[in-house]
Amino acid sequence: MSRNQPRHRLAKRTTLVTGALGLALAVGALAVNATSGDPDRAGADPADKSFFLDINKVPKGANVNRAANRGARGTFTVDCGRNENGHFNPDNFIAQPGVRNGAQHLHDYVGNLSTNADSTNRSLARAGTTCKNGDKSTYYWPVVRIDKDDEAAEPDENESVAGDRAAAAKDAAEPAVDCPDVASELPEVPDDAMDAVNDELDAMDEQVDAADKEVAAGQDRTGVLKSLRDKRSASLKKISDTMAAKGAKPGDTGALSTCAVQDEGSDGLDNGGANSDPAQGENAEEQQQKQANGSAAELPGVNENNEVAGNDGEIQRVESATLSFGSGGARKVVAMPRFLRVLYGDAKEGANGPANARASWTCTGFEDRLTDLYPICPAGSKVERIHAFPNCWDGQNIDSANHRTHIVFADANGNCKRGFKAVPQLKITLVYNIPHDVQVKGQYKVDAFPEEKHNPRSDHDDFANVMTQSQMNRVVSCINTGKRCKE
Repeated sequence: MSRNQPRHRLAKRTTLVTGALGLALAVGALAVNATSGDPDRAGADPADKSFFLDINKVPKGANVNRAANRGARGTFTVDCGRNENGHFNPDNFIAQPGVRNGAQHLHDYVGNLSTNADSTNRSLARAGTTCKNGDKSTYYWPVVRIDKDDEAAEPDENESVAGDRAAAAKDAAEPAVDCPDVASELPEVPDDAMDAVNDELDAMDEQVDAADKEVAAGQDRTGVLKSLRDKRSASLKKISDTMAAKGAKPGDTGALSTCAVQDEGSDGLDNGGANSDPAQGENAEEQQQKQANGSAAELPGVNENNEVAGNDGEIQRVESATLSFGSGGARKVVAMPRFLRVLYGDAKEGANGPANARASWTCTGFEDRLTDLYPICPAGSKVERIHAFPNCWDGQNIDSANHRTHIVFADANGNCKRGFKAVPQLKITLVYNIPHDVQVKGQYKVDAFPEEKHNPRSDHDDFANVMTQSQMNRVVSCINTGKRCKE
């Protein structure tokens, strides 16, 4: 964070939401009560004490997905660090695309270095990453804070957020080449054909990048797309021939050679209500105006704790963040397409009900049980969040209007419903070193929408796959062959 800005004292309860947006939130907060606690308490108050539970009182096996231990036993773990670079903002480009401060709570990011409200497929693909293997996927979740109502933090504006948003907005304003995903359409690739197939997938990614730059530079689109189609056709033939020589049947890949150009505004779907219902009393026009004027919200990072919309207190940096892909109980998984968006949990459980909420909380050494309350851990054990994402993809869409119907959870036996394909299941495990006395006193909480009043049932997580096709192929191969891969 920059330290060269004028410094001023700032009240700890200061929020970043202003004007009509703040009024809408106030109305929503009155209309929607949290699951527990006094509805008249200010949104910046600590979490209600009834939200805390001794982990020893949670029965063994509670809320644990036993199907995950069946099926293919391989795993693929990617090391993306612990957000050592301090990438925070209150945006959510999946649930609230283009709306700055749309989340109204702070997200902790690993992976893609540029993720913000204005992110698009192109901006994500062009950005850097914290992942050691070059995975540009974006992984983000609400921060956890300790709130002892200490003295005020001091201002410290995070200038990098403005740069990230400006770069993403510039990318979004340019036409972009869009091609069908190949890896997700291939049958299982034989081990002795994997290297050759991945080489061609990498070549195809490079071809798309080159064509994208040519279109952005103003070259004739028709000519660029024809040349790209010819190159992709050649690569697809090599893939088909290689797999056929090893006894696999790739099928007809001809339709995967044709690409198109997406113009400004065609990248991304607006939220359909499952994760961000409009505030009470707002009509469609007001919602559109809010999105159009999203930039009116202040940038995050106004003080050293990045406090926003009643979410105050000292941010707890994760002690470890483990990102692992497994089968989710499926016998075999197939590649997920690049830019697939996946949500875990429900940030507005209090408003939407429990249908999409998941029990996410536990303590280290107690992973055989999960609770939807904040755990109080015994001495020597640490607070832990476990987020196991949906893993049954509809085989066609990278997103849907409510950001849920295109990818859902498998059934209790690890099977996907008819027409859906099992893809690698992402599991994010977060460990926090929160002092025991803070746990007992109920002084830690997850960032949330103001009306949720730090309800632990509103815990959630977001993921967008920006792996290259060859990286995703490695994930699939490790899972299906029972290997324990780490990159």
